[in-house]
Amino acid sequence: MTNHSHSHHVDQPRFDRRTALRLALGAGAVMAGGGILAACGGSEQTSSGPATSGAPGDSPSFGTMRVGYLPITDASPLLVAHGSGALARRGFDAPTPTLFRSWPNIVEAFQSRQVDVVHLLMPMAVQLRFDKKQPIKVLTWNHTNGSALTVAPSVDSVDDLAGTTVAIPFWFSVHNVVLQQVLRSRGLEAVIDTEPSVVARTVRLVVMPPSDMPAALQSGSIAGFIVADPFNALAELAGAGKILRFTGDVWQEHACCVSVVHQSLVDESPDAAQALVDAMAEAQLALRSDRIASAQMLVDGGYLPQSIESVTRALTHYDQDEYGPTGAITHPEWASERIGFQPYPFASYTERLITELRSTKVDGDSSFLGQIDLASAHMDLVAVGLAERAMEAQGGIGAFGLDSLQRTEVIAP
Repeated sequence: MTNHSHSHHVDQPRFDRRTALRLALGAGAVMAGGGILAACGGSEQTSSGPATSGAPGDSPSFGTMRVGYLPITDASPLLVAHGSGALARRGFDAPTPTLFRSWPNIVEAFQSRQVDVVHLLMPMAVQLRFDKKQPIKVLTWNHTNGSALTVAPSVDSVDDLAGTTVAIPFWFSVHNVVLQQVLRSRGLEAVIDTEPSVVARTVRLVVMPPSDMPAALQSGSIAGFIVADPFNALAELAGAGKILRFTGDVWQEHACCVSVVHQSLVDESPDAAQALVDAMAEAQLALRSDRIASAQMLVDGGYLPQSIESVTRALTHYDQDEYGPTGAITHPEWASERIGFQPYPFASYTERLITELRSTKVDGDSSFLGQIDLASAHMDLVAVGLAERAMEAQGGIGAFGLDSLQRTEVIAP
């Protein structure tokens, strides 16, 4: 395959800075530092064998855990789990995560086992599992919310999108689902292969890699895009666009990206799968407790190539006074965040997502969605039980802002 990925290796002068950040995040810096230095030494470990344990009292060794990611804040828990040493402390040899530029690239690398754990769009995981019959398992939610519909400065309402083109990151994405919910709520229709029309009130959708979207908006080739941050924040800061609507203000606390592994890890090395989820949960708590330090780690560590201003904004900036009057936030009573962090995969969301996907237009065959048994879909897709145990070990569900592991999905476009 043509591998479009490239690793970001941490250069030595940044290390002291990152050590300080690790201390700020309350993560064992000394142990973590050893793991990162080893990973940066370029050692070519490729073994990914089953879990092994030495003498009693030894920490387990789970072999190599290679992380693949797109440069978006949705990847933050995986990246913080690496940068804080949480993976190393739980027995993984964790090389520098590999950055990919597009969703097809990361899927290809995952399927060919160049990487072991990736964050994927949840609808993409549904497609891989139920359409492509890939033996994959969702371990955790990476985050909730975290995306927005960003439009050109001349666009003041959803109605203004009639006759224009809007970019989405992938057909099987919550972005496509939410965008079409918003368009339908205003009597607009999404089209794929035809010219958009103001009179017919149609909006053409095109797929574009997230990193290309701000420039396309600035050049006028699209009127808007719906995607994960920090690309919305980048467009805001550059004056290239403004946020018309946050996705988390349309579908309350929805999942976007989830962490996915091959099912063989869950079946053959359940302790390793649990340790991986434990590291993710720890990273999510660190993100919740200090978003500023986390943003610094993501940028200074070379994980995210965007500016510290855009990453910090993406993790923190959800100002009702700013976004309420424009309608970007229409549900202040939800008390949402621009992006939230908790690992638990709600079954209600899996079921509702599949239901919503059934009425979402995609370029390609989506008939497989009608064959999915909603009653068993969540168990088929998700490694159930791991997130619950991880949260229990980190202080319980309340530490992650949850008061129940049952919920009702709320969609209000």
